[in-house]
Amino acid sequence: MPIKLYNTLTRKKEEFRPRKKGKANIYTCGPTVYWYQHIGNLRSYIFSDILKKVLSYNHFKTRQVMNVTDVGHLTSDADTGKDKIEEAARKEGKNAQEIADYYLNIFKKDLKKLNISKPDIWAKATDHIKEQIELIKKLEKKGFTYKTKDGLYFDTSKLKDYGKLARLNIKGLKAGKRISIREKKNKTDFALWKFSEKPGTRQQEWNSHWGVGFPGWHIECSAMSIKYLGEQFDIHTGGEDHISVHHTNEIAQSESATGKKPWVKYWLHGAFLVFRGEKVSKSKGGLYTLSQLEKQNFESLSYRYLCLNTHYKKRLEFSIKSLESAQNTFNKLKNIITELKTKKDSKGNTKEYREKFLNAINDDLNIPKALGIFWNALKDKNLGSRQKYELALEFDKIFGLSLKELKSQTPQTIPKEIQQLAEQRQKARAQKDFTASDKLRKKLQSLGYTIEDTKKGPFVKKI
Repeated sequence: MPIKLYNTLTRKKEEFRPRKKGKANIYTCGPTVYWYQHIGNLRSYIFSDILKKVLSYNHFKTRQVMNVTDVGHLTSDADTGKDKIEEAARKEGKNAQEIADYYLNIFKKDLKKLNISKPDIWAKATDHIKEQIELIKKLEKKGFTYKTKDGLYFDTSKLKDYGKLARLNIKGLKAGKRISIREKKNKTDFALWKFSEKPGTRQQEWNSHWGVGFPGWHIECSAMSIKYLGEQFDIHTGGEDHISVHHTNEIAQSESATGKKPWVKYWLHGAFLVFRGEKVSKSKGGLYTLSQLEKQNFESLSYRYLCLNTHYKKRLEFSIKSLESAQNTFNKLKNIITELKTKKDSKGNTKEYREKFLNAINDDLNIPKALGIFWNALKDKNLGSRQKYELALEFDKIFGLSLKELKSQTPQTIPKEIQQLAEQRQKARAQKDFTASDKLRKKLQSLGYTIEDTKKGPFVKKI
């Protein structure tokens, strides 16, 4: 059964046909490690993880490279402002490498908590300065560069198809709205190599025949992806915010340097996590980190479950209430699975559910539909416990919810204080005092217990 993916480059779903049969090479835009990754960032990595899992499920051998930006990402897309790593080092009184190593380690722990599989290759920008300089030299030799007081720039006017990914209206793009002109020849030109304002003062700078400085943010991804995946590869993923600048510039410099088009065959972009209608971003203070949610008694995988309910191309409106709902449903699912694990009754055929599931995940990673198919199977009275449990383990290869690791439930002793709070909440609900009921539920959560309303009454369980 073919896999269909929505390609940002062509604006349509296309059948996935890799360059090499049975293999799928993927480049995923990774973190800039100057601060904690918030849950909006992490949604993007859940999406790329689902993609990788779906490809593997379809028997493709995947090779995924993820960059780590530990130099060169400035605070403005206009190639101005401060280097985020250098600025973090100054604020925290550490060196740049300590900052990068610390926040990368936290990021890796978050990936593990969310069951996001590790990339095959972690590619740090600072480990690939040589490759970046060599790629810039190729562009210079082909006449795509020019020099200003603050750096070496890519001349976008040399390309007739510049901006094709974002379908930019170059003539209508106003200077100052996307980037300022300064000494640039064109509004859309971008830095390949930035000169140190005062050589010797930056923690991270290197010698080059253009001058002492550091690489531009975009050249990093081009150099590292080409090194590990070749001059042409299958899939490039990232957030939708990368389309108009970062990925557009990656395409320009990569195809100009190699002379090969298309550089990447399929471009996939995940939509934002939004809060009250606005994009969640670190520049605005972020929203929550995974650790902050854990301190509020939310399980990390409850956030993954929340993300599974919305297609990766649709913006996900986040709220604590929606996360609470996801956690309650996820707890319900775990209870069902642990119960199925202990039963041995067998009946029915799962072929139809497996086919529907495969159709859903292969239709541009339609995980919400696949999740619905899974719940229908669990409710199907014509299927035995053994069949349902086998389906759960099979489908969880995509969902990544650790259903196989669930242990059989043992009777829990609920403390008297917790029982009393649950009874008070039930009385409040009966009196339709939902404000009091909600406060009592939150108090139970703060004490480490979750409560689920069932037909047989409230069910209290330790989180």
